[in-house]
Amino acid sequence: MHIHFIGICGTAMGNVALMMRAAGHTVTGSDENIYPPMSDLLAGAGVEIMSGFSADNLNPAPDLVVIGNRMSRGSIEVEAALDTRLPYTSLPELLKREIIQGRRSIVLTGTHGKTSTSSLMAWTLESAGRSPNFMIGGVPGNFEAGWQYRPQSDLIVLEGDEYDTAFFDKRSKFVHYLPTALLVNNIEFDHADIFTSLDDILLAFRRLVNIVPRNGVIVANGDDPNVAAVTGGAFTPVETFGLGEGCLWRAANIEYGAGSTSFDVLRDGSPEARITSTLLGEFNVRNALGVAVIARWLGIGYEAIDAAFSGFRNTRRRLELKGEWNGVKVYDDFAHHPTAIHETLRALRLRHPGERLWAVFEPRSNTTRRNVFQHELAACFAEANHVVLAQVDRLEELPEAERLDPTMLIEEIRSHGTEALFLADVPAIVAHLRDNAEPGDVIAVMSNGGFGGIHGTLAAALGGGKA
Repeated sequence: MHIHFIGICGTAMGNVALMMRAAGHTVTGSDENIYPPMSDLLAGAGVEIMSGFSADNLNPAPDLVVIGNRMSRGSIEVEAALDTRLPYTSLPELLKREIIQGRRSIVLTGTHGKTSTSSLMAWTLESAGRSPNFMIGGVPGNFEAGWQYRPQSDLIVLEGDEYDTAFFDKRSKFVHYLPTALLVNNIEFDHADIFTSLDDILLAFRRLVNIVPRNGVIVANGDDPNVAAVTGGAFTPVETFGLGEGCLWRAANIEYGAGSTSFDVLRDGSPEARITSTLLGEFNVRNALGVAVIARWLGIGYEAIDAAFSGFRNTRRRLELKGEWNGVKVYDDFAHHPTAIHETLRALRLRHPGERLWAVFEPRSNTTRRNVFQHELAACFAEANHVVLAQVDRLEELPEAERLDPTMLIEEIRSHGTEALFLADVPAIVAHLRDNAEPGDVIAVMSNGGFGGIHGTLAAALGGGKA
């Protein structure tokens, strides 16, 4: 089959295109922004990429067109596909039809921690000899890519994103993933560009819970009332996990080390095993415990689970140490929600209890660019000694009444007793850090984008190194 991807160079689109190529299909694609590493990976796999969008890209006519979720009506290539009545689908639906159906699907969801838990789940299965397929929205540290295709395997691990599917399918992506085992890690308001309220998000998760088969399992964070609200009354067995006494599976006697976290696994109050994970912080204790519960449901023993967790290398941009220059450590993290920022800084405070902690944040996501979390953002930096706030990305695209107010945010952070400064561009931020960071300091750079290449520039300014 000839499959053509419109918008092929996005991370998810490119990875699924590579998976389809590995499955034996002829794959082509088009995009406006074609650049490494994705362009090189696609070309190396024999995928032809057309630069720019055009009706000519659909000649000769492919058997199927995959329309990415950033594409909309008005795109010349989308309009040509519609005008010529070509069969088309979304990326999640393609995964469902070509890869997921007929396999046991393990879907890991939640507002926070999806990528880390999906990566840990895939590595646990791989380490235990289960050879899973997987599709993850990042690059897991134990693998070379965010996807793996093994046609003989009956398992697939999927990062379950609640974002919408395509302009012609506004359901959340994860409803296409047919979960046999579902992890619901946490639920908060996010994606303010497509959801109007927390109730909208809860409805999306309820729809997902409602398609898990009776012989499957739902592993649910028992400490999160929003998770309880969507899993209550499920037709599928629900096993709760967390730190609270009411959870069926509990993590207890937690010990935080400089490079690992250990905890006892209790089931119904009875100790079952002690596990050591390379993930740091209380938030990641829940992530690890949820994965362990699914692994046990799949029949994997604790010895294998512990070995996998101890050898796990987290996904890039998840508390990733970029380097140390002249005694200053620089971390990169994808945090772009008040809860994620708070948990990232808490984990770094546990790892570096005596050091000065700098939080450098770029409000870039469709939620943090808006003022829906104006006050919550101010409170989430409590663990930091210094906060540097960058220019809000694409602020001019938003109505003035919806915009995050950087000046107000800086004032409110200061009112909580934390030093804070607004610096609009990367050169100003790097110059300030170069002049004020001292040996022993820790800098956490947080953004869900490239942040203007700040990591390399900062490394050079601090000590002539390369991030």
